Amino acid sequence: MREVPLSLVKANQTGIVVFVLLAIAFQWPWLVAILWVIQVLGLAGGAKWNLFIMVLKRFFSENRTETQALELTRFNNTLAVLFLSISSLAFAVGWSLAGYLFAIGLLLAAGAALFGYCVGCTIYFQYKQFVSRQRIKRG
Repeated sequence: MREVPLSLVKANQTGIVVFVLLAIAFQWPWLVAILWVIQVLGLAGGAKWNLFIMVLKRFFSENRTETQALELTRFNNTLAVLFLSISSLAFAVGWSLAGYLFAIGLLLAAGAALFGYCVGCTIYFQYKQFVSRQRIKRG
């Protein structure tokens, strides 16, 4: 299984938290759209295309023993892109409250991950359990 150093994951989470906090504090919904672009590029091209990882990775210790599965990292990034897509779409149609609520949801998830609890990991685990139960039922 391919692994991603946790320092890179934390660099991305930190960038998400900072951008969403700035977007909320200054009421800059366009910053959510920029964050969406950064996350989509990272999802498409991996760490080498993620601006936050390129800029922030040097601030996190490069401990190669602490890793996260690439599959899980991609799942979490997909969730981030989903939340940012809904947030950006809400802003585009004039539903600012909904836009900020989805951005705050992502902020809370990324913030919790920085403190050691991964919401996306929990969702991923439950999804894998569901798939496994469905396979057992089918025989």
